[in-house]
Amino acid sequence: MPNLQPHTTPTHCPIVNAPDRDILRRLAEQQAQIATLPAQREKAELWRRLNDLEPVRPMVWINEIPWNEMNVGDELTLRCTGAFAREIEGRLRMLLYQWRHMPGDMIVDGSIPCPLVIHSTGFGLREDVDIVKTDATNAVVSRHFHPHIVNPQDIEKIQKPVVTHDATQTAANYAAMCDIFGDTPLGVQVVKVGKKGTWFAPWDELIRWWGVQEALRDLVDRPEMVEAAISRLVDAYLCELDQWEALNLLTRNDDATRIGSGGYGHTHALPGPDFDPAHPRTRNLWGCATAQIFGSVSPKMHWDFALKHELRWLERWGLTYYGCCEPLDVKMGILRRIPNLRKVSVSPWVNTERAIKEIGGRYVMSRKPNPAWLAEDVWRPDLAEADLRAFLDKARGLPVEVILKDISTVRYQPQRLWEWAQMAMRVVEEYWN
Repeated sequence: MPNLQPHTTPTHCPIVNAPDRDILRRLAEQQAQIATLPAQREKAELWRRLNDLEPVRPMVWINEIPWNEMNVGDELTLRCTGAFAREIEGRLRMLLYQWRHMPGDMIVDGSIPCPLVIHSTGFGLREDVDIVKTDATNAVVSRHFHPHIVNPQDIEKIQKPVVTHDATQTAANYAAMCDIFGDTPLGVQVVKVGKKGTWFAPWDELIRWWGVQEALRDLVDRPEMVEAAISRLVDAYLCELDQWEALNLLTRNDDATRIGSGGYGHTHALPGPDFDPAHPRTRNLWGCATAQIFGSVSPKMHWDFALKHELRWLERWGLTYYGCCEPLDVKMGILRRIPNLRKVSVSPWVNTERAIKEIGGRYVMSRKPNPAWLAEDVWRPDLAEADLRAFLDKARGLPVEVILKDISTVRYQPQRLWEWAQMAMRVVEEYWN
């Protein structure tokens, strides 16, 4: 494992040439102009009401987009030449593209994020995997994992990370970005951004080292070994989290930040009365967790091998979101043991009536429409609309966000997504009115 201490890595001062600078400034000015629209404040207030469980219409957002299929009219074609500039340009073009074509209830603010340069030595293991691609341009692939954890002694391979912040590199990046954007006519603000919460899915990590079938079989055959492994991995995650907090690397996420696998984090419940702007703590932020591999196991097994360990992470945060693709309609008996739970994922695989009975009203239902409608040979928007209406018919008046995600393909017809966004906004407005 290479030494990732900041002083061992020479500081790279990003250089942005004049043509690249002009391209970035023009894009940022478009973002800033959009950010001044009254709709941004209105949408933020709607998300706030939803997350605070106040009456509001269902909110709509599209995420996890197959950007490799979206480039119509060269709107996403990068024109900058430098690597640093191209990375920023890519983010700006995707933001503007989504606003033009499929905004739903997305929010565009006037800031440009400058991520803190944070390093971690990791957990001591890396996946050994065979990959099969059906589309060379798509990041969605099939994987076959070669296990690293086979015997109980292999659990000791899981190590606690060491976190460092390369403040010098962060300062260099920030200075370069301020030089690009600092005096734009609409006043684009460059903002340093640390860890705005994090995706916590220890079982997603563990199966990469264990193997999917092997791990599920060992829930029955070697339960003590499984418990020892997940406990050690959560210990490692908490060690990393403690370092983020001690090094002051956390950033508030009660804003237009995605929370878990759902929507934005606007809420009056955070950051809380004990918030120190100079040093955000986990209790001032949203957290999340998920155990997608446990979609078909019993509630008791889900508790024993996942949630009771995840609780050590979840209890640290001010509010939490639980779930992703796994059906949770039969798991609410254990999920209600999460003291700060506010949002629950409602995947396409749930029993709708049971999910609404168990979740509705107590928490925000983070509904995930089935993205398979977008991947068929022929786009049938009427069926996608019927699917959405079937859920909203039963959830009328309850706090719901509609999050279209896991979109692996639209068959290189981006207009399918544009039409879905228009349809979804029309439908939720109808239901509210």
